[in-house]
Amino acid sequence: MAAMESMFKGESQPPLSFQTIGDCLKDRAKAHPNRLAVVVRHQNIRWTYRQFQQQVDRLATGLYRLGIEKGDRVGIWAPNCYQWLLVQFATARLGAIMVCINPNYQKPELAYALNKVQCKALVCAEGFRHLNYLAMLDDLAPELARTTSGKPLKAKALPHLRHVITLGKAHNGYLAFDWLMADFSASDRALLDALELTPGEPINIQFTSGTTGNPKGATLSHHNILNNAALVGEAMDLGPKDKLCIPVPLYHCFGMVLGSLLCVTRGAAMVFPAEAFDAASTLAAVSEEKCTALHGVPTMFIAMLEHPDFAQFDVSSLRTGVMAGATCPMELMKKVMGPLHVPEILIAYGQTESSPINHITRRDDPLEKRITSVGRAGAHQEVKLVDPMGRTVALGEKGEICNRSYSVMLGYWDDAQKTDDAIDSHGWLHSGDLGIMDAEGYVQVVGRLKDMIIRGGENIYPREVEECFYRHPKVQEIQVFGIPDERYGEAVCAWVQARKGQSLSRDELVEFAREQLAHFKIPKYFHFVDNYPMTVTGKIQKFKMRELMLESLKDAVKS
Repeated sequence: MAAMESMFKGESQPPLSFQTIGDCLKDRAKAHPNRLAVVVRHQNIRWTYRQFQQQVDRLATGLYRLGIEKGDRVGIWAPNCYQWLLVQFATARLGAIMVCINPNYQKPELAYALNKVQCKALVCAEGFRHLNYLAMLDDLAPELARTTSGKPLKAKALPHLRHVITLGKAHNGYLAFDWLMADFSASDRALLDALELTPGEPINIQFTSGTTGNPKGATLSHHNILNNAALVGEAMDLGPKDKLCIPVPLYHCFGMVLGSLLCVTRGAAMVFPAEAFDAASTLAAVSEEKCTALHGVPTMFIAMLEHPDFAQFDVSSLRTGVMAGATCPMELMKKVMGPLHVPEILIAYGQTESSPINHITRRDDPLEKRITSVGRAGAHQEVKLVDPMGRTVALGEKGEICNRSYSVMLGYWDDAQKTDDAIDSHGWLHSGDLGIMDAEGYVQVVGRLKDMIIRGGENIYPREVEECFYRHPKVQEIQVFGIPDERYGEAVCAWVQARKGQSLSRDELVEFAREQLAHFKIPKYFHFVDNYPMTVTGKIQKFKMRELMLESLKDAVKS
């Protein structure tokens, strides 16, 4: 008798929605006009669903008057804030495509993203942490200084960008965000309602790091992300009486799909503790707002549990939430369910290209399944595990995790070849992750076909980091890989070979990388070598480097 294959199909209920995001928000505002919708604690914002919809429609009108139309790309480059939320829903209301820009991006990464998808407008904060966004933009587009505020920009380095909208004050070529928040009339509503939008149209571009060194723009539709949000909300049993604490970043699918959009699909309230994750602010938000749900990656839950004042916060209101972004150790799961009081915590897995979730545990799953697996395929999703030849492997055997469903992206923006590489002719999205499926359909993620590093929920592709350092005049060769890290899951490690006659230091390389890479991509460890471990055919063996690095770190601790 042949072994059963590693294939599983999720439930067919509840039915999929065929709405646009704008229509979904309108329905919630009609059904729950006076129910709390948005809390942004660091900006003193508290809006009901009626107020939230009004603010969204005002911004949509302002963008439309600026010349933003259906299909235009609008970038958002900011940490978590109420303006981010408004851009998310206002662009969807217009049928414009919101482009999420990582708040940690440096100039080269920003320029590539804006030009790759031909952003017509960019909404940006003045800065974030040590980064000065406006200084970077002024450097990329010196034409801003010679452009009257409100007039279209014409910049050589950013040829498609016409408008830069700052969350601060208008100056030179910058428009003020508040200027776009126009008065809203009945005729404006009629204009917005008359726009012809369909659920299958693109609405969002999320950049994912690429093995070639350049990010890829995963393009997602209303149908993709609205249904993914709603079905994860269904798995959480979230409803209008719930409040979801969202400390994860909005620029990532975790924040904007499983956070803000999920709340709107379920009529729940979204609570943002701070512009970026902070353990104390998150615990205070849960305690003071009486949140019933909490999202995060494992490192966030660890930081909250280890906070010296943890016992002073009342977290008894919590019930559920989603942990994703990295594997969850057994001891952490027990602490999240116990001291943190999240007994119904769900483990979720997926990828940006899948909107993002395609596996999730259930509230009533046995503890063992919630610790050792990422759950089963979600509703209306199919999953299979395949060998390198594309054949489905037997249950219990290792194979690449593939997903086919409503949630699979439309493709990578302006990159047919990479789209074809990711989605096969039968519609299966290949993850590059290796898994093992049991007889009940639960999947355990056991490795990766590619060398992607997951540091604290951030995906880092070694090739992108390597390409950066290859531009350093003293670097002959560099190999980047991940090694285990107690706090972040994985740390970035680089083995560097200097050019003949040259010497290099860790500080020199870190300083070089600071203006080229987001901080989380910069290696924690640098090891300087004269050669690399290789096969007899001359292929560099990263697995041997990883083993040797771990041994050297152990020896360093012992000494």
